[in-house]
Amino acid sequence: MARLEEEASEPNVWDDPARGQELTTRLARVRAQVERYESLERRLGDVTAMDELLAKEDDPELATELKRSVGSLAADVEKLEVQALLSGPYDDHDAIASIHAGAGGTESQDWAEMLLRMYLRWAEREGFEVELDELLPGEEAGVKSATLTLRGPKAYGLISAERGVHRLVRISPFDAAKRRHTSFASLDVIPLVEVTDEEVEIDEKDLRIDTYRSSSAGGQHVNVTDSAVRITHLPTGIAAACQNERSQMQNRAVAMRILKSRLAERRRREREQEMEQLRGERRDIEFGSQIRSYVLHPYRMVKDHRTGVEIGDVDRVLDGDLERLIEAYLRHRASGDGSG
Repeated sequence: MARLEEEASEPNVWDDPARGQELTTRLARVRAQVERYESLERRLGDVTAMDELLAKEDDPELATELKRSVGSLAADVEKLEVQALLSGPYDDHDAIASIHAGAGGTESQDWAEMLLRMYLRWAEREGFEVELDELLPGEEAGVKSATLTLRGPKAYGLISAERGVHRLVRISPFDAAKRRHTSFASLDVIPLVEVTDEEVEIDEKDLRIDTYRSSSAGGQHVNVTDSAVRITHLPTGIAAACQNERSQMQNRAVAMRILKSRLAERRRREREQEMEQLRGERRDIEFGSQIRSYVLHPYRMVKDHRTGVEIGDVDRVLDGDLERLIEAYLRHRASGDGSG
C-alpha cells in the first residue's frame, strides 16, 4: 500500500491517464484489504477483552454481547477465507459477463431475464459497480442476451464461479394449459483486461460497425438513445455492443474495449491450453449440461450439481443471495474436486 501511495503521489502520474487510473484503482483495493484486516484485528481484541472480563465476573448482558460479536467475527473471517481462495491470475480483475437464452423461445428468454435480475441484485449486495452494456430483448418477453461489466474487488473471481448453464423447472406462465416446462440459459464470463495494441492487432478494415436505437429501456442501467453501437470483427465473427452511454463515441469506446477483451481471451486460449481452466468447459445450453437447477414445481429447491448444495428458499436465491452457493463452489474447487 505504501509503495502504491508513493507511486500515485508522483506529480506526473496523470500524464498517462490509463496508468493513473490503474494505480488509483489498485491502491483503493489494497487499502480496502488492509483496512479489513485491521478491523478484524481490532474486533478480535475486543472479544478477547470481553472473554477475559467474563472469566472474572458473571455478566449475562456481556455474555450475550460476546456471543453476538464472536458470531459476527466468525462470519466475516469466513468471507476473508473465501477471498483468499481467489488467487488466480485474473481473479482480482473486473469482469465481463454475458447471459444467453437457450433453445425454447419465450420460456428461455424469460428465464434469461430472471438470471439477469438475479446477478444485478447479487452485484448490488456485493457492492460492485455494474454497467449493462447490451440488452437484446425477446420477441414476446424476456431477453435473448445481455452483457454486463462488473467492477470491484475480486469481481471476476467471484462471478466466474457462476459460469455455466442454469436450468429452470416451473409451471409456465406462458402456457394456457399450465404445463410444466424446463428452460435453459447460460452465463459466460471473461476477465476485463487492459489490452495493448501489441496483444491484439485489429485492422479497421476487419471491423463492421453498426449503429442502432436501443430497443429496450433495460431499467435504470440502459439509456434509450439512437447511439447504440455494435462492432463485429469479421475474421472471427466475434462481436461486442454497447447501448449504455449517452453518445455514440462513448458507446463505440466501450464496445471496442469489450471486443478487445474477447479477442484477447481468444488469443490466450489458442496460445495455451491451460487457459481452458480459466473459462471452464463450454457446453451446449441444453438438458444434462447444467451446473445448477432451480425448481419451482412440483417442489421448490435450488441444487448446485457441482457441489451438491441444496437450498429450499428459491426466492431468496433468485433475489441475488448467492453467497452460500459461490462459497461452496470455490471451496470445492480449491479442494481439487472441481474442474475450475
